Amino acid sequence: MDLVLDVADYYLLTPYVYPASWAEDGALRQVISLLVLTNLGAAVLYLGLGAISYFFIFDHDLKKHPHFLENQVQREIKYAMTSLPWISIPTVALFFAEVRGYSKLYDNVDDYRLGWAGIVISMIAFLFFTDMCIYWIHRFLHHKLIYKMFHKPHHVWKIASPFASHAFHPVDGFLQGLPYHIYPFLFPLHKVLYLALYVFVNIWTISIHDGDYRVPDTLTSVINGSAHHTDHHLFFDYNYGQYFTLWDRLGGSYRHPSALMGKGPLEQVRKLQAEGKLGGTRGKVNGLTKRGVTSKEE
Repeated sequence: MDLVLDVADYYLLTPYVYPASWAEDGALRQVISLLVLTNLGAAVLYLGLGAISYFFIFDHDLKKHPHFLENQVQREIKYAMTSLPWISIPTVALFFAEVRGYSKLYDNVDDYRLGWAGIVISMIAFLFFTDMCIYWIHRFLHHKLIYKMFHKPHHVWKIASPFASHAFHPVDGFLQGLPYHIYPFLFPLHKVLYLALYVFVNIWTISIHDGDYRVPDTLTSVINGSAHHTDHHLFFDYNYGQYFTLWDRLGGSYRHPSALMGKGPLEQVRKLQAEGKLGGTRGKVNGLTKRGVTSKEE
């Protein structure tokens, strides 16, 4: 994160925002700057990437599904934009530790003894490490003693839009993001690669909520895509993984996606349309009617 902070200091914060008496390496200034940059960056990534996915990838026929709530997209955005500032507070504490040099982030490829091989290895290691951690954190958040407090708000969106991707309770959002931030404190990671992976993580998180169920046949059993994650929202205790199906298979929670067997939400919409059952009010949560579709109740 110090790369972003350095650029912001050079082009904006030092010449136009902070008084000359506030040194760039001052702790208070760094914390304030990180708070602003983190919130701004999160909002831009979420709203920008979410809008691209919503308008160009998301199948809007899913909005006809009985589980798609009235004004759902607006509600998802409102919930996410309310939670992100709270999530940023503990996140900035970790970014601050990075900026102060407590992580294993490095600047130049040659700074790490493995060189370019280290870039490739660390990229793969990052994906597998974070996937493993998120699987167990996600599964922990489904425990009956804490589910209603922290994770249930995200499961309100049974048929998600891309904007549901960041619509978490702040505790839920921070815990599921934590593996990304602790990785560079445990393992060497190039700073530019860290930023690239941060952007990739946001793209992926949006993609598994975008309703595009296409996965190459050879990767269906390996990659945890939107079809897999849709079944997680619908059936609750399956497909906890983030990128891969590995830990779901090891943990006994893997479910082959309904959408890939011709039994997904779009097929349900088409069936209800054919039966003339989509003319009324959409189904809603919390005990109100959900016509024509069943799912496991949390």
